[in-house]
Amino acid sequence: MRPARALIDLQALRHNYRLAREVAGARALAVIKADAYGHGAVSCAQALEAEADGFAVACIEEALELRAAGIRGPILLLEGFFEADELPLIVEHDLWCVVHSLWQLEAIERAAIATPITVWLKLDTGMHRVGLHPDDYQAAYRRLLATGKVAKIVLMSHFARADELDCQRSEEQVAVFEAARQGLAAEVSLRNSPALLGWPRIPSDWVRPGILLYGATPFDAEHPVAARMQPVMTLESKIISVRELPAGEPVGYGARFITPKPMRLGVVAMGYADGYPRHAPTGTPVLVAGQRSQLLGRVSMDMLCVDLTDIPQAGLGSPVELWGRNILASDVATRAETIPYQIFCNLRRVPRLYTGQ
Repeated sequence: MRPARALIDLQALRHNYRLAREVAGARALAVIKADAYGHGAVSCAQALEAEADGFAVACIEEALELRAAGIRGPILLLEGFFEADELPLIVEHDLWCVVHSLWQLEAIERAAIATPITVWLKLDTGMHRVGLHPDDYQAAYRRLLATGKVAKIVLMSHFARADELDCQRSEEQVAVFEAARQGLAAEVSLRNSPALLGWPRIPSDWVRPGILLYGATPFDAEHPVAARMQPVMTLESKIISVRELPAGEPVGYGARFITPKPMRLGVVAMGYADGYPRHAPTGTPVLVAGQRSQLLGRVSMDMLCVDLTDIPQAGLGSPVELWGRNILASDVATRAETIPYQIFCNLRRVPRLYTGQ
């Protein structure tokens, strides 16, 4: 059997959720959209259900998967509904729903809703993706209440640059939010993972930890709270071939690496078809037989090469950690000029094995 696999530590996931609640001092929705960032939404929800205040997913398909698996806690649809005919399902399955556009508000006004729903009313404070214009916010709030179809409204927005700790854009967005919500008696949700960790003064009755849950930092620099997180996923495989090469030999597609001296190389059963980033360059860290080493040459669809020159004990069958507790996913992502969110979400073909249930 091919040795590539992803080990998912559910105890680490619970640790990170507890850390989020501790740091925020607020209720926390565990963001498990995109199959829990590649970690497996159903398994992660089951691991957190006993203590999570609720979950957040992107769309109704993701929510229904959780309900079918027996998850009964609150589930928020972060993108709301895409068609008005989803509203009966939202009611039937007791889902919470973001309203970010006037057409969604109008659909609720027209819909026959027997049981009032919980709405998270989203304001565009400057990210300019989705969200109501500040000029429309108060009227939208009052219209929702006037329908009699809404049991509760939570006021929310989303930050564009909270991962930049020296940038004042988040404070500017808060100012827009505070001005728009003046006089509205409702709970507030503003802080995602970077805001939760890096902007403690921003008010938030509800926080929305995402990347934090999976133990990867959203920041480019070290952060004391981020240092307390535990990586949840370990992506690993084994050496399946060993090559002894003289100086001057090309390695892999495109001859992106030429051996500068006699070298010993290991071929690992892991490639971009598994989700390992193709653009990770020579020098990207790996752990081979417990010793830190590096990637050599271009990543292939199913294989990549690593340096065994200074690891004489490594050979056929030696374990390789591509990222995890020793090789941080954020470090791999930085080398590949991407972010840990993407490399987690790109995971495919690799079987997931769970511990810490």
